[in-house]
Amino acid sequence: MASSANLHPAEAPVIVWFRDDLRLCDNPALTAAAQSGRKIRCVFVYDEESDGLRPLGAAAKWWLHGALENLDKDLRQRGTRLSIYRGRASELIPRLATLCRAAIVYWNDRYGEAERRVDSAVQLLLEQRRIDALTFNGSLLYDPAAIKTKSGEPFRTFSAFWRAVYQAGDPAQPQAAPVALQDFGDWGDNSPRAVELSELCLEPRGPDWSGGLRSNWKPGETGAQMQLKQFLDNHFDTYAECRDFPDRQTTSHLSPYLRFGNISPRQIWHAAESKNSESDVKSYRNLEKFQSELGWREFSYYLLYHNPTLAARNLQSKFDRMPWREDPISLRAWQIGKTGYPLVDAGMRQLWTTGWMHNRVRMVVASFLVKHLLIDWRQGEAWFWDTLVDADQANNAASWQWVAGSGADAAPYFRIFNPTLQGEKFDCGGHYAKAWLPELSGLPPQDVHRPWQASSGVEGYPTRIVDHDFARRRALDAFEALG
Repeated sequence: MASSANLHPAEAPVIVWFRDDLRLCDNPALTAAAQSGRKIRCVFVYDEESDGLRPLGAAAKWWLHGALENLDKDLRQRGTRLSIYRGRASELIPRLATLCRAAIVYWNDRYGEAERRVDSAVQLLLEQRRIDALTFNGSLLYDPAAIKTKSGEPFRTFSAFWRAVYQAGDPAQPQAAPVALQDFGDWGDNSPRAVELSELCLEPRGPDWSGGLRSNWKPGETGAQMQLKQFLDNHFDTYAECRDFPDRQTTSHLSPYLRFGNISPRQIWHAAESKNSESDVKSYRNLEKFQSELGWREFSYYLLYHNPTLAARNLQSKFDRMPWREDPISLRAWQIGKTGYPLVDAGMRQLWTTGWMHNRVRMVVASFLVKHLLIDWRQGEAWFWDTLVDADQANNAASWQWVAGSGADAAPYFRIFNPTLQGEKFDCGGHYAKAWLPELSGLPPQDVHRPWQASSGVEGYPTRIVDHDFARRRALDAFEALG
């Protein structure tokens, strides 16, 4: 059957609907639109109205502002521009396509249930108006609907899932950015009003708390390419052996760029492959470990696709009976980094200042909230959602459930991180803790993660809000009561 686009005159334009894919390179929807030979209008809809869509947290909104600004700049350099709208995408996209008599609307897939529901509604309305909708996988290495066990069921463990992915072969090579794009022009007098980026009010106003974010990040595709190069040139060679040490800049820091699609996982995958030396065991270990981190992101989206309520419901239903505590005072101490455990507090203050936290420390602070304080993992997930620049509906929820023990392939509940020992093992010199906790600057290394034992005391640093041994026993008792 011929595409309905063939029924449209040659001058009929096409629309590219940007969402979590704010880049030009390796953007399958944009590439296909450019190859159509038609004039293009690029659109972004800031949708806070469609049912089920989760509003972005404050740090993610800040990032989105910068990423949209960068995308519009890059599009203008190639001959077109980004039109920004605010409202229900399920109404705006079909309306815009109809007004400009578009032949095709292109977009890259999303995998949350509410997002898929919006996309399906748009596609149905377009089909009714004889406008094609062409969609692509632009944010994952593999389509989560296509990877299943031999019995046709979804995988429940990461290791089995990742083996299946490896057997599927390397992901496709990334596509180059279009060299030039033909701009469509004005929509017409009856079109919805495009808004200025500033009208979305994504950046903080009075007080401006984003200074730490600005000094640590450059949102957008340009920043993503710079960060990837910096990581591969300077830290990839020590990734496997040093990635767990938070005082070293050895992790990629690419997570927020992936979250907003400023770079694709295929770009990262193949760029890392180019650093691998087949004859060098160490090089292969670095590559294998780094790619497995991309794999965890894939698995998180896989879980979200097959479990739409991932951020709200325990994957293991027995945890529905968990006797979580309501303790707003301890929760607040955790949020602002005043628990009395230096590794936990340093991580939470790093998060508040920069919108990011080292992965090893994320596991420790999450374990502390869920197991030391016995506070529901969903309260931690919500705090991360608001404060992380890489807050991701799949990674965020899947990782919290993993730490809590309630998720798929989760860490056993009885695995309770000792934050003191974790600090002494992965921050043995105390450099990371001291960087974020100036109260501890005068302590010798052996006392940094045990300030309560310092002979001279520590002025201004809080006492521990809970004893480790007591908290561990309480958590284990609660788990055992689940049966």
